[in-house]
Formats: sequence, structure tokens, C-alpha cells
Amino acid sequence: MGQTDIGNKAAIGGLAREFYRAVRKHYQDPAAWRWQSPEAYRDGGQTRTAADEEAMWTFEPSVALGIFEAWVKAHGIEVVRHERLERGSGVALSRSIAPRIRSIRMESGRTFAGRMFIDATYEGDLMAAAGVSYAVGREANATYGETLNGVQTRQAVYHQFVGGVDPYVEPGNPASGRLPFLDPAGPGVEGSGDRRVQAYCFRMCLTDHPDNRIPFHRPEGYMPLWYELLLRNFEAGERGMPWINSAMPNRKTDTNNRTGFSTDFIGQNHDYPEATYAERAAIVARHRLYQQGLMWTLANHPRVPEAIRTEVARWGMCRDEFVEGNGWQEQLYVREARRMIGDLVMTQHHCQGRERAEDPVGLAAYGMDSHHVQRYVDAEGHVRNEGDVEVGGFAPYPIGFRALVPRARECANLLVPVCLSASHIAYGSIRMEPVFMVLGQSAATAAVHALEEDVAVQAVDPVKLRQRLLADGQVLARTVAQPSVNLPEGVEAVWDLARAYREATPTRERVCLNGLWRWQPAAPQAVTVPAEGWGYFKVPGSWPGMTSYMQKDSQTVYAHPGWRDVPLREITAVWYQRSFTVPATWEGRRIVVAADYVNSYAVVFVDGENAGELRFPAGEVDVTRWCRPGSEHVLSLLVVALPLKGVLVSYTDTAAAREVKGEVERRGLCGDVFLVGRPAGGAARRCAGGYVGTPRAHHAQGGLEWSVAGSSLPFARTNHRWGASGPGV
Repeated sequence: MGQTDIGNKAAIGGLAREFYRAVRKHYQDPAAWRWQSPEAYRDGGQTRTAADEEAMWTFEPSVALGIFEAWVKAHGIEVVRHERLERGSGVALSRSIAPRIRSIRMESGRTFAGRMFIDATYEGDLMAAAGVSYAVGREANATYGETLNGVQTRQAVYHQFVGGVDPYVEPGNPASGRLPFLDPAGPGVEGSGDRRVQAYCFRMCLTDHPDNRIPFHRPEGYMPLWYELLLRNFEAGERGMPWINSAMPNRKTDTNNRTGFSTDFIGQNHDYPEATYAERAAIVARHRLYQQGLMWTLANHPRVPEAIRTEVARWGMCRDEFVEGNGWQEQLYVREARRMIGDLVMTQHHCQGRERAEDPVGLAAYGMDSHHVQRYVDAEGHVRNEGDVEVGGFAPYPIGFRALVPRARECANLLVPVCLSASHIAYGSIRMEPVFMVLGQSAATAAVHALEEDVAVQAVDPVKLRQRLLADGQVLARTVAQPSVNLPEGVEAVWDLARAYREATPTRERVCLNGLWRWQPAAPQAVTVPAEGWGYFKVPGSWPGMTSYMQKDSQTVYAHPGWRDVPLREITAVWYQRSFTVPATWEGRRIVVAADYVNSYAVVFVDGENAGELRFPAGEVDVTRWCRPGSEHVLSLLVVALPLKGVLVSYTDTAAAREVKGEVERRGLCGDVFLVGRPAGGAARRCAGGYVGTPRAHHAQGGLEWSVAGSSLPFARTNHRWGASGPGV
């Protein structure tokens, strides 16, 4: 996997960062560039390597293998290959109240004794054979009080079929039977748990260099009916490329799943975690047959759109990668299998900051990400995918040591850094290979401490462990990447709610959220909060409208280098973001975000999760379910400048509304924004456009006046510090 899913590079430390430094060093040698000049290579997205970075975040598989093999040789580490645990009776346990693993026996009969064991596999076979508690599949939302676990049809908007794809062998005739791989029991009750597992695939390394390319072939055993849904999806209107073909050095790629029918073999891996070795081998072979047939179909089938067929056909497997498999690797991409159940279970609440692990051994920094789990027929008789969840927008967060060790009564000398203790949706955030590398190092360090102190792994001194991990370069503290923007001297982004303007009545308290917010241009159809690329912009205020002049209430944009040259008056949608802390005294209250003047439509996200919508001229969104009094959260708003007709359309079809061309001149959060606490059960007074209020309001603090008609708004600036003052400031 040369395309590293990171989320935030600052979260990666220790040996993992040393690995990426070694990658950089390798590609600084001109001899490393056999198929491409270094000047011609362009990486992108979250893995883009800046010119001054000490690390490099993309690599060829053979280069990664070479680095690891060099480390093994340099440190004289004995590696035993081609052995498999005898899972039935191959784990010898002590008879103590807290059992210890004494030895493990392989299928070959070879036995390995030891005082400490680490299960670093994707499947967790040693953990399971040792009698440690674990889960397979998805918990119900109710299990841990989550909102993104279990069956998720409403979240499944990405990598989805276009509308109207018929599921039957003979279109329109249910009696002809369903096409392959449609789950007859799906989808299940929204939010309910099941034992379904998110889809696997092979992460292919492809090349378009003619001297290194192996053309896609029609595999023996090719099943045409397996790809009928792919072809029908194209015929129904799909025009997207069915892969993410991320550029790696030397004209190679790391290729992953994209669109409704792609490399993920959806629904065909549910038995894999608990399967025997022979059954797993059959599942792997079936995945390889599926994917080889898929690539041949995409490159050759006349029902595939010509542009896609032509593009796919110019790629192929690499002659110099995974040579034994003719370019195909042996390792299936096992995204998730077993997950341990320990004293600490990492959940959605840890990801989004509502709970915090107090014994950190590493940071996770990626959004909660689950691939699809099943393919089914919906109530309208059309094909749909279910299970994809992509929710981000939160800062890196700590992973607790207790999530790496079993319950004390179950095993005293085992650590599990990969199949760790986490809910399905939290595991979707943690399950990135750089994080596994970090956790592997931390687990090994803890194992050494347990040996030195002659204690169970659960009794390792947390202070001593933390000190050693920090000394070894691990990153344990939560960091929030700040925008790459140089603010003028004396100007700061102050996000201190203790100094924010407040209003209190016997039934309501308001905290002003005005100030210098993070800000960046957006696509009107955006649905995922970005992790990077932030500049700054003041709230309240308008960004320049469609005319060439600056309105009086237009504010200064502090641009990120990535979009500094974008003409501001052409922007019709933007992201706003800031952090906030819910007052601890609001326990039991209803919590809302209120905007006094939004022009014209906004989607509100709390910790990356869609919480509701605001519409011109004003309104509020109840965010109680996403907030915890005393906790810090991230508030993000996607604001789209819609004309009135677009706002009206949004009540019935938000997707169509956001396609309407932005024509209003005053754009953005043009009035005050508040966090409001009300008694539980209280209801906001609402009208079609938002909550009922006077069309004109005056705030003594700052002397701000505004009107729905959009009169010019006077603003004040206090000591050049945005965000610590009252409404309108």
C-alpha cells in the first residue's frame, strides 16, 4: 500500500516516521528512478510530500520491503517464515487465574515458547485461540451509544450505484432470479448490529510504462455474470472511473476501490475472520479471480464506456513487483476481521472527542471510514450498496494502552496492536497502517517493561511506559494542525470561550461564537469536512459577492497557499470551522447552534457528522445528540450562496438546490453565531426560514445592527484579537 492513509502527518512518530524518512532517503538516490525521472513524479492529496519534508509518504511495494529487510539484517533479528498457528489446540496456557501463554505450536509441529506474546496479525488468530473475548462484524448503535455503527443505509452515499439498476438476471423479471452477490437478507434494521464485515480487495500496484506493464488478462474460470451489475451501472449513467489510481514513484500506482462497482468484492468476505486456513485460501482465490476478471472486463468489454475502457487498458500489473504472482500479491487487503473486547473499547466517542483515553500509546488521525458491507435490493426494486461511512472533521485523538491488552482475567502476557479493542466504526478510523506501526512499537515497548518488572501486561507502569515512548519519538499528545497562513502582526485567531460574550436568562444561556474562523472554498455538493487546506475568515461578515467591488461588510480573507489565487468573487460555497467547548453547567440542557443571518443555505456538522441545515435568513440546529457538556467539539458549516429559488428548492431536494448557480452578492455567515443552551424539552419557535425573531435587532455590545434586507453592517475590531468579544465584533 504505497498510498498511505494518514489523516495528519504530525500524528506519526517513532519507528513509523523513521520508515518514511528511509523512503525519502531511498528516492533521493538518482538510481532509484528506473522508470521515471524524479522531476516528472507528482504525488497528491494527503500524501503530498513538501519540498522541505524529511519524510516521503508514497513508495513502491518493493522499496518498502527492502527497507524492512535491511532493518531486520542490521539488527540481527531472526524471522521465521511460512509457519501457521495450529488454531485448534496449539496454544498452551497456564492454569493460573490470569492465564499466561506458555507456548504456541505451528501446523508443522514446531513449537515456540516464550514469556511474552504479541498478536500482530490482521485476523487475531492467536488472540482467539488464547480465549480472549472478541467481536466480529458491526455492533448495534445502542451497544456503545454510537450513531455510525450497525446497518447504515442513510450514510451510504459514496461508492453507490446510480439510480434504477435492475437486480434480476432477466431485467424486470424477479422469477429469473437475482444477479450474483445480492444479499437476500439485507439490509437489516437501521443501526442494528450484524456479523457482516466490510469489503476486502487487492490493493493493486499498476503501471502504464510499456516496458514494465503486464496487460490485464481474462482469468481461467472467468464468470461473465459476476460483472453484469457493473455493466448495468454504466448503462444507467455511471461515468466515473471505477478506481482510485494514486500515483506512486516510477510510473506506478496504488489502486483502490471507487464508485458503486469496483475492486471491493462486497459481501463475499463475511466468513473470513473465523474461517479455517483452507476456507480462507478459497476466499482469497475467489477475490483474486473476481478482481482479475473485473480488470479484464473494464479494459475489454464493449458495454464499458469507451473512455473508461481506453483508460483502463493502458494500465497493467508491474513486472518488477510481486514477481512470483505475475504482478499480483498474495496478501488480501483485510480491512477488518476480529476485534478484541478489552477493559477499554475505543468508540466513536473517542474519535470525536467526547471521551478521551487517559493512557495514550499512539494517536489515530483518520476519519471514521468503513467500506461497504453488503449489496441488496431496495424497496423500489433497485440495487444498492450498504455500509459505507465516511465521517471526519475531528482532530487526532489518543489510543489507550488498555485497548491493546486483554482483560486481566483472560490473559496476562498477550498484546494485540492490530485487532485491538474497538467498535467497528472506531476501528474504521484506527485501522491505518502507519497507526498499526505506531501501536506495534508501543506494544513491544510495553512487553519489554512487563518482562523487566515481572508483571502482567495490564500492570505495566503507565508513567514509565509513557516516558520511554516519548524518548523513542512516539507522538502521544493530541495535536491540531493549524492553517498554513501567516496572519499579520498583532492579529490572532482566539478561540477562548472563557472570554466570549455571553447572555443568560432564567431559561436560556447563549455563548457567542464570533471570531476568526477557519475557512476555505468548497464544492457546493461537498459532504465531507476537509482535514487540511484551511485559511481564516471573520464571522460575522461576507466574502466578496459576484460583482467586482467589495461590499462594506466584506472581510479580509487570509488564504491558504493551496487556493490563494482563486478569485474570491467566483466562490459560491465555502467551509467554515471552529472549535467550541460546551459549558459543563449545561448538563441536561438542549444545545443548539443559532445563526442570526446566513446567506443563504448551510449544512451544519459537529465533529464531522451532519447535524442539520440552516436557511436564509436565520435559523438554528439542535446539536444535543452530538455534544457533551464540558467537552470540546469541532463545528463546521458548509455555506452555499443560493438565490431565493435555490433556498426554496432545498426544502424538498437539497442536492438539486446546491446545483443552482450562486447569484447573491452578500455571501456567508453575515450575522452573529451563538451556541445556545435551553431547558430540556424546550422547543425553538420556528418559521419557514429559521426561528421567529424581529426583522431588526440591536446589540448594545458593539452597537451592531442588521436587517434581513441586508443593510451594511458596521464592525469593530478589539485589540486585533478576533473571537474574544461580543456579537458583531
